Amino acid sequence: MNEITITKDNFDEEVRNYKGLPVLLDFWAEWCGPCRMLGPIVEQIADEYDGKVKVGKINVDDEPELAAAFRVESIPMLVVVKDGVIQTTSVGLRPKDHVISLLGL
Repeated sequence: MNEITITKDNFDEEVRNYKGLPVLLDFWAEWCGPCRMLGPIVEQIADEYDGKVKVGKINVDDEPELAAAFRVESIPMLVVVKDGVIQTTSVGLRPKDHVISLLGL
């Protein structure tokens, strides 16, 4: 598993100030059915594209400040960040090819 748990404590290091690979952020919650269905897709992408993308998981219940900062209103929500700048977002359950297209891979 190549996913990183993102918290407010490691956000700057892992996302905001990270230069290089695109960062795929998965905003999710344990109680969210669509999140549990998207989770394995995100995990596959983290494994298959290791070295081409960094994948971070943000539990909105554990990290409400990060959810608020990204204006998360509905989950699952995917955000692609490159060099500290949001590139694109996607809300809801999406197929694997859609998630890969968000990354431009």
